[in-house]
Amino acid sequence: MRILFYAAKRYDQESFTDIIGKFPGIEIEYTDHELGPRSATLAEGFDAVCAFVSANVDARTITSLAKHGVKAILMRSAGYNNVDVEKAKELGIVVKIVPKYSPESVAELAISLALAANRRLCKSYIRIRENNFDIDGLCGVNLAGKTAGIIGTGKIGAAMCRICFGFGMRVIAYDINKNPSLERYLKYVSLNELLEKSDLISLHCPLTDKNYHMINSDAIKKMKDGVILVNTSRGGLIDTGDLIKGIRAGKFHGVGLDVYEEETDFIYGDHSNEILPNPATSKLLDYPNVVMTSHQGFYTKEALGAIAETTLRNARDVEKGIRTDNDVA
Repeated sequence: MRILFYAAKRYDQESFTDIIGKFPGIEIEYTDHELGPRSATLAEGFDAVCAFVSANVDARTITSLAKHGVKAILMRSAGYNNVDVEKAKELGIVVKIVPKYSPESVAELAISLALAANRRLCKSYIRIRENNFDIDGLCGVNLAGKTAGIIGTGKIGAAMCRICFGFGMRVIAYDINKNPSLERYLKYVSLNELLEKSDLISLHCPLTDKNYHMINSDAIKKMKDGVILVNTSRGGLIDTGDLIKGIRAGKFHGVGLDVYEEETDFIYGDHSNEILPNPATSKLLDYPNVVMTSHQGFYTKEALGAIAETTLRNARDVEKGIRTDNDVA
């Protein structure tokens, strides 16, 4: 099987090169082009393509891939809201994902963002770099004894529940599908109750049509004053405009974001000499209680290794015609 690997970064090539010897017969060619309608033509002669959440795998892209003989789309991610799954099914293209790699990698970043926003660590770091040792404006709150509200209790959400429990927090959660293995750590409640009672709210759910902008002005109004909000899942879960209004109104003690709307326009690139195309994202960077990272929740050695192995196993399953729980089309 020949795979064209889109948007290849150095760390991608290293992690896949480390284990490809375990999968004889699979060949990978790397390109730094992102997968989209135009770049899909590069896949002519390949059996499969490998893409990430930053790709544009819409109907036009999938139609072009099918025209050029591609039989499978291997997403090296758990999320696939950027893939037109129905079009892939229609054209007979298999779509496989990596539903779990290292849940702790994302959960540990989520709690890191909460702590950094809470204790103003970025602002403090900048002050110290300038020999300013004043701590005025850096006051945080104890997380121990507070209530953590976890929205989504899949593998990553479950890891976040355990971390918050270890911090001495009372943990409540909302999920359509309850996880009985978490009973010792949390209590399931309605979404409204979670919004009203939580001191820390962390999002750990996939993006769907039903939960798009689930954190909007109405949801924000229900939250406690001084709440900490963290999102390491998908940017579309939060209405950025409403979030900014809430920040300006003093609703949040802190906000930690690893993902944000419209991030695909610039994510994983160096745009330090440019003006960002999304003014809302630029605006978020202005606030001292907001901490942002670059969609790097997956970025640990353990997670990269697991992603590479599962992706190549998915490729092998495509060759053998094996359907698994990793198939979404």
